[in-house]
Amino acid sequence: MRCRGVVKRFGEGAGEVYALRGVDLDIKAGEFMMLVGPSGCGKTTLISVIAGILAADEGGCEVLGERYEIMRSSQKMDFRARNIGFVFQQFNLLPSLSIAENVAIPMIINGHDRGHALQAARAMLEEVGLGDRANSKPNLLSGGQQQRVAIARALVHEPKILLCDEPTSALDHTTGMKILDMMRALSAKHGTTLIVVTHDSRIFKYADRIAHMDDGRIDQLLSAKEFMETAHL
Repeated sequence: MRCRGVVKRFGEGAGEVYALRGVDLDIKAGEFMMLVGPSGCGKTTLISVIAGILAADEGGCEVLGERYEIMRSSQKMDFRARNIGFVFQQFNLLPSLSIAENVAIPMIINGHDRGHALQAARAMLEEVGLGDRANSKPNLLSGGQQQRVAIARALVHEPKILLCDEPTSALDHTTGMKILDMMRALSAKHGTTLIVVTHDSRIFKYADRIAHMDDGRIDQLLSAKEFMETAHL
């Protein structure tokens, strides 16, 4: 994907606030990119623009050869449903559904029949080590297990891009490392481009490159090793 001169503002007049101030960023297919920086620096806004959830006020992003500004709302929704998976800080699992039914949701959204969707969901749950819990409800799982379910749901429809917003912040250190090991392995297996927003310096080593943001701009773009050496981590 290729972002050029991305500006995003919120509010009007005296209350206008710049969330992004001319961001340029290229991300290669299959790359593991982390966006880091202080709270309020624009990280989540940037991935929302990349996903087509928010429209840039100036500039824009070309994603998989497509540009959102020429798409209708329905086309953006269809593009996201087919090509982008999401993992959030909160697991956002539906408590009334089984684990398999939760994971099957993206397949059903993309028009697959329920039987095929559940079959794909069970196969993905096997990949994240939860095949034996397919019929369980979310409240019976630990936080780490629920995050694995969320990752399975994000990957079940084989998206080309996986966007993650603080995926380890609610997890202890050991569980967080296991989640990142699994995410990196699965993204490599499926050829998925992985973009992670995080404050968690414990997981920086998993990235290929790290973009540091401050005040709506990218002020550093380095390999993970170079970034950690610069930050003395």
